[in-house]
Amino acid sequence: MKMNQLKLVFLLGIFASYSSSCSVQSNTVKTVPNKTPTKPAKNPTKPPVPVVTKPVPTVAPTDEIFKVNLPAINREFRGAWVASVANINWPSRNNLSVEQQKAEAISMLETLKNNNFNAVIFQVRPSADALYTSSIEPWSYFLTGETGTPPYPNYDPLQFWIDEAHKRGLELHVWLNPYRAHHTNGGAVNELSMANKLSDIVVRLKNGMYWFDPSNPKTQGHVSNVVKDIVKRYDIDAVHFDDYFYPYATYNKGADFPDNATWNAYVQSGGTLSRADWRRDNVNKFVERIYKEIHAEKNYVRFGISPFGIWKPGYPAGVVGSSQYDELYADAKLWLNKGWVDYFSPQLYWPIESKGQPFESLLNWWKSENTMNRHLWPGLNTVEIKVSDRPTEIKNQIEISRQVLKSDAGEIHWSIAGLTKNSNMLPTLKNGPYQEKALVPKSPWIKALPLQTPTLFINDNGIAVQASWSSKKIGDVFQWVLFTQYNGVWETDILTLDTLSKEIPKNKDGKILNAVAIKAIDRLGNESDYMAKKIK
Repeated sequence: MKMNQLKLVFLLGIFASYSSSCSVQSNTVKTVPNKTPTKPAKNPTKPPVPVVTKPVPTVAPTDEIFKVNLPAINREFRGAWVASVANINWPSRNNLSVEQQKAEAISMLETLKNNNFNAVIFQVRPSADALYTSSIEPWSYFLTGETGTPPYPNYDPLQFWIDEAHKRGLELHVWLNPYRAHHTNGGAVNELSMANKLSDIVVRLKNGMYWFDPSNPKTQGHVSNVVKDIVKRYDIDAVHFDDYFYPYATYNKGADFPDNATWNAYVQSGGTLSRADWRRDNVNKFVERIYKEIHAEKNYVRFGISPFGIWKPGYPAGVVGSSQYDELYADAKLWLNKGWVDYFSPQLYWPIESKGQPFESLLNWWKSENTMNRHLWPGLNTVEIKVSDRPTEIKNQIEISRQVLKSDAGEIHWSIAGLTKNSNMLPTLKNGPYQEKALVPKSPWIKALPLQTPTLFINDNGIAVQASWSSKKIGDVFQWVLFTQYNGVWETDILTLDTLSKEIPKNKDGKILNAVAIKAIDRLGNESDYMAKKIK
């Protein structure tokens, strides 16, 4: 072998040894030396000359990250109550066909969507009955004309309302009356009525209504089971109680609530509270229990209560009227102080200029009691507030609510009939405070997993761009917000979940499209990060 060949072999051996050492170190793998001696080959082949390759330059991705400053999304809770008791709103009669029931529901939801509402509060349990499939309580008289008789052909009204509301980007809150067992407009009490089946915990009032005894542990357990059953089986957004706890005094013609059996049992067991405090204590424990049980089943399902608008006369100074604290045994202020609700909607059903029940003063007082910073969205008497010009009054109440509540504004309208049966109401709202769509305010005390950033695709055909988007976890998405920028100014559009593309003109009103961005929104109103793309 020639000398220069030997040198080359020697150098290549060193290079190979060094490379092997680096590789071993980088992979932290120990090698076991080969103890068997090997004989050198008699005719070693000439080693190949190593090929040196130049590094391949990194190719920049075609979709570069485009950073923009997007505007804040408009937020305000805009709900309407839909009452089923006594066929107030839906269904309009208890003998409608299933197709007529569905048509009425769709008409109401379309009205809310088209006028930029974002929630419906639907009464599914008017009086210990069900406008949904239940193994706990009977079908409602207000649905079919007879307690316990299912609709024919059979369908689930609640599921229908949920599906149709969500299609339109509306939240669906289920509204239950916790303690009313039978309404005077609810037909005859038959063998399937809870007034019969749970007669040991139900009392009959002097006006003919039947009422569960709120202080009976069996009542609390029964209503708890009803709530948990709905939360578990249905894809709802919230559970809602209204102002009926102990009944109004007029329901029993001024006589005290007939709960002697449970009161005497309490006293005999060594109870020391006064009768009024004992009643309030039982309602308080029940409200706290329901709040905790809802969140234990599905953390994202909110709990709302719309109590009578006055806690006690004199709060704030100058307020007169009924005392829910003393008459309904509802310490609603405590529930708000403790944060046992996710939203609180006191029924402020009086005009702005009312001397004994001034709207703004009452709203400010409730706000001062909102120590846990829950949502405070007043109930408005859209259907029958005692003023000459109801649309203007309601519009002004919304404006006052915005001034008082700032970034967490919202309201619920009693009821949808006030919107649909006054020809000027919806145009006044749509051309005024509800001119633009709004997301519901966020609920930061409810923990939620961050949403994935959606992927945005742009197809430019020269005249317009076809924007489309998707998310790997679309099951976590409730809505989308599409942002378009013309001449440097951003516009927003809140879109339903099933809207996955939109054609966007590159020129609009003489302005040029500069950029497009998309965000996903979850069912609590939380936003994902955005993806944006520049338009050339």
